[in-house]
Amino acid sequence: MKNYTITVNGNVYDVTVEESTGAAAPAAVSAPSPVKKEAAPAPKKAAVTGAEGSVKVTAPMPGKILGVKVSAGQAVKKGEVLIVLEAMKMENEIVAPSDGTVASIHAAVGDSVEAGATLATLN
Repeated sequence: MKNYTITVNGNVYDVTVEESTGAAAPAAVSAPSPVKKEAAPAPKKAAVTGAEGSVKVTAPMPGKILGVKVSAGQAVKKGEVLIVLEAMKMENEIVAPSDGTVASIHAAVGDSVEAGATLATLN
């Protein structure tokens, strides 16, 4: 018998595996018992740049931020690319919904975002 400690989705399990010659039928497998583990530190939240604006630009789908093309205080036109979001191995350009000034940026390159997350705000 060999004992292993396995981590699955942040949960740690102690598992015992019986060695076999291959000739016998596999033994019944029982559910592993979870092991208490110290909580991992929460991921750092993206720094908010500037004050909140009245127009929110949100992520249309979950994905990873590949690029932030604007900065707080920058004037933008409707349809101008604000952020590049990778989802399902495709790059999606998140554009300004209207003319305005970027009030704040809520995402940084490398961040993972959920659908509906606020990426930026405009005034």
